[in-house]
Amino acid sequence: MYYVRFPLSLRQVEDILHERGIEICHETVRYWWNRFGPLFANEIKKRRIRHGFGSKWRWHLDEVFVKINGDQFYLWRAIDQEGEVLEAYVSTRRNKTAALKFLRKALRRYGNPDEIVTDRCPSYGAALRDLNMESRQRTGQYLNNLCELSHQPFRRRERAMQRFRRLSTLQKFVAIQSSIYNHFNRERHLYSRSHFKQKRHAALVEWREVYA
Repeated sequence: MYYVRFPLSLRQVEDILHERGIEICHETVRYWWNRFGPLFANEIKKRRIRHGFGSKWRWHLDEVFVKINGDQFYLWRAIDQEGEVLEAYVSTRRNKTAALKFLRKALRRYGNPDEIVTDRCPSYGAALRDLNMESRQRTGQYLNNLCELSHQPFRRRERAMQRFRRLSTLQKFVAIQSSIYNHFNRERHLYSRSHFKQKRHAALVEWREVYA
């Protein structure tokens, strides 16, 4: 949880656990997140879908550039109007085929939204035309700020890890990080302090149930 949720390195997590009386090697942390991270992320995602998380009102789609060993890749992300990360997909190209595969994955899991906010990348329009959803697309200068700001946790993590070295590692990590970010994202600016503390405690209790 420490390694995925916060922008910490493997050795920083080792030092935090050492302070708590737990002696491990930093490579043990790497093994833990590789072995158990996908299991926990899938369980959290199933629970959230089962309880109706993931809005069908408005989605925001955007992509960010990620460099791996000097080659440029594209991380496509979809969030709803409350900042819930719905889908994350990594591709080698920024074309209609990649946009179509990304959209189909999100639609298959969460259903059809009423509106889809994107930037002016032509790949989105071409993919939505194939899906007969071009009338739901919205573009504008500031309409997609919510999605652009939601990239910040990923960028902080990328800097802490000193960039990713393999495409498979990037895809795995963004999938795990998205689920855990959704689980612990309490949107504290929307609640009173007492309500926020209750929701934070409930998230931690559910997390303990998942890894138990």
